[in-house]
Amino acid sequence: MGRIVDVQDRLPLGRALPLSAQHMFAMFGSTVMVPFLTGLDPSVALFTGGLGTLLYILLTKGKIPAYLGSSFAFIAPILAVSKAQGMGEALFGAAMSGVVYIAVALLIRRFGTAWLEKLLPPIVVGPVVVVIGLSLAGTAVSMAAEGYLAAVIALAAAMAAMVFFRGFLNVIPILFGIIVGYLYSAAAGQVDWQVVAQAPWFSLPHFVAPKPSTLALWTIAPVALVTIAEHIGHLLVTENIVRKPLMRDPGLHRSLLGDGVATVVAGLVGGPPTTTYGENIGVMAITRVYSMWVIGGAAVIAMLFAFVGKLGALVHSIPVPVMGGISVLLFGTIAAAGVRMMVEHRVDFSRPRNLAIASVVMVLGVGVVGNTVLHLGGLEIGGLALATFGGMILNAIFPERKDRESGDRPGSEETGADLGASRGKSGKGKGEEGALG
Repeated sequence: MGRIVDVQDRLPLGRALPLSAQHMFAMFGSTVMVPFLTGLDPSVALFTGGLGTLLYILLTKGKIPAYLGSSFAFIAPILAVSKAQGMGEALFGAAMSGVVYIAVALLIRRFGTAWLEKLLPPIVVGPVVVVIGLSLAGTAVSMAAEGYLAAVIALAAAMAAMVFFRGFLNVIPILFGIIVGYLYSAAAGQVDWQVVAQAPWFSLPHFVAPKPSTLALWTIAPVALVTIAEHIGHLLVTENIVRKPLMRDPGLHRSLLGDGVATVVAGLVGGPPTTTYGENIGVMAITRVYSMWVIGGAAVIAMLFAFVGKLGALVHSIPVPVMGGISVLLFGTIAAAGVRMMVEHRVDFSRPRNLAIASVVMVLGVGVVGNTVLHLGGLEIGGLALATFGGMILNAIFPERKDRESGDRPGSEETGADLGASRGKSGKGKGEEGALG
């Protein structure tokens, strides 16, 4: 498209509809994959993602074009809590993670961002992101092991989209890999077509109510502290693309508030926590169409799709090995993104302080996730929460010291917000940008 379509511009329906559909397909693979892996209903995830996006647009005064979809960061803690107690309890934790967003938004509005910058430096956020990816490695490999050939084909297709494709196909490597893997599985007779054929065209999503749980509160909600850093990064990248001071108007606090409210609503009805999607930021960068009306149209389409029973059945019919192959790439990309965060911010691992914090965070996170939860007296806490809190506490107890001879080393004091920003800038439109989202 030659000219730029600005945030507030409204296009004729004939032009807006295909652009909205393009955004819907960009987020589709990632959004349905989270419920597929956690046991939630993909139709509910489509519905809550669309509804959450509309709420976000409303709360940000229609000034930030962003699509909200399922967050990958919460897969491991949701699996841990649902296994230990049940899905209702896991949804309670998901809703409470939205409350964390809202609380941080209110604090930012009142006190600014300096406290958040000290709380979430790269040496804390980077290792936790590594944990998020590595803690899911066993799940990915076990799923792929159910059918190696289908897994390899899906994985190769997704990698090809990431590495060789340009334009829109480069933005949807997950969806592309799923489609190619599904077509192979169908040709090999590994798809149960009866499930799709017998499904009704119209059906209500399987909404589930949350159940209060202390375990879920301490295991799932704290993960929001990590995804907040990614949210800030995405907002800074969007600000750069649309060339508007979004961090100031409508403000970071409104953006976080919108994401938090969307996540609370999702948790209350059976959907996974939401996050802004790098895939859709990539679509905007490619098309130069920044209209929030186009984003809103994608949200409405997703909500309508949530009531198409055959679509839900089609998602459920995807063979496990196909999702396993995609998961190998996706979860590995998440872990690699954590490493890249620290590299780009030149975290100096020759300093014992940095080496110690990163080591403790990663071992606590991966070790405890492997054992589901850790029992500390009367408190049950998950590995990601323990890793996050542990990193923040260690960072406070052992503060970064200035090098008296050479001064501060570049990047050693950069924040989690800057961390997320550089991540987005280095990979606009690529599948890895939305690694947590």
